[in-house]
Amino acid sequence: MRITANFDSGNIEVINLDNKDDVQLAIRPDEGGEFFQWFNFKLEGVVGNQYTLNIVNADKASYTKGWEDYQAVATYDRQNWFRLPTEYVDGKLSIQVELDCDAIQIAYFAPYSYERHQDLLAAVQVHPQVSLEHLGLTLDGRDMTLVKIGDGDEDKANIWITARQHPGETMAEWLVEGLMNNLLDSDCPTAKALLDKANFYIVPNMNPDGSARGHLRTNAVGTNLNREWKTPSLEKSPEVLYVVNKMKETGVDLFYDVHGDEGLPYVFLAGCEGVPAFTKEDAARQQAFVDALLMASPDFQDKFGYDKDEPDQANLTVASNWVAHTFGCLSNTLEMPFKDNANMPDLMAGWSPERCIYLGEASLIAMNAVVDKLK
Repeated sequence: MRITANFDSGNIEVINLDNKDDVQLAIRPDEGGEFFQWFNFKLEGVVGNQYTLNIVNADKASYTKGWEDYQAVATYDRQNWFRLPTEYVDGKLSIQVELDCDAIQIAYFAPYSYERHQDLLAAVQVHPQVSLEHLGLTLDGRDMTLVKIGDGDEDKANIWITARQHPGETMAEWLVEGLMNNLLDSDCPTAKALLDKANFYIVPNMNPDGSARGHLRTNAVGTNLNREWKTPSLEKSPEVLYVVNKMKETGVDLFYDVHGDEGLPYVFLAGCEGVPAFTKEDAARQQAFVDALLMASPDFQDKFGYDKDEPDQANLTVASNWVAHTFGCLSNTLEMPFKDNANMPDLMAGWSPERCIYLGEASLIAMNAVVDKLK
């Protein structure tokens, strides 16, 4: 038996491999030590053997509620992901594996590798309406890349989309992949209608360093980027600083920040009702967007989610709140589950990359429903 996480976004520490019925593992914390929950590793063993993998520090993870009704994901071919029998008992996350091949990859959610990120950027740049802009370098020296889609007409609305501020929330980049591919489909009427009225500015991965390092929530120096928007810095959060500066150049009429939630088994939006000067017009645009997304995707719902902030009580260090406050625009955080979607369960795959991709396409339909209300 062999277990390794020595690859892009890998995360696991091996404690004991002596007993295949009690393989003892631990998740390595993010830089800074405050957060951990993401795991991603490869198990090599004997075909037909059963293994019990126990993550022994699961009770110290950032969101222990995230282990309730959770099933780990796995793949043999790095393309098709399925769920493994998993339970959280006595502070340990126990994953059951019966090997069908010599090696299996197991993760918290289907990874979105840095190599796939590069493939995505290369694929979209060949489209005539796409240009890539280098915003700067991360603390580990990786590129921060902005995808610009549209003709730059100043009379059009400016729609900004960011994903993976928290690198372990890989479902966010899966959604962006689906959204961009649909937006660049010349046969898609929604895409055509949107690009007639809007320019898109998309950052598919806000945290390349944390992604490559196998972090759940932070960048190379342990910074939670989604608490940096009010005062970003080159020392702690250059990723946010680059994006903030570019937003100030272009302006923002709609902002969509894409995330995943460890505990809640639903797809939902967190709006910006608590920002100063949130108006009745803002509320009407928000409701129109919610109603359109409800129509566009049965995976989306508005019954379960975060409590709304009281007036003037929004945390302006959070991306969607800061953007709404600074630009007076329609601004939302979209959350997707690591688990299954309790409204529409899939026992084999749970919430999956494919469903993220479809939700990205549905998001464009919702944007098209409100684009005339943005300027």
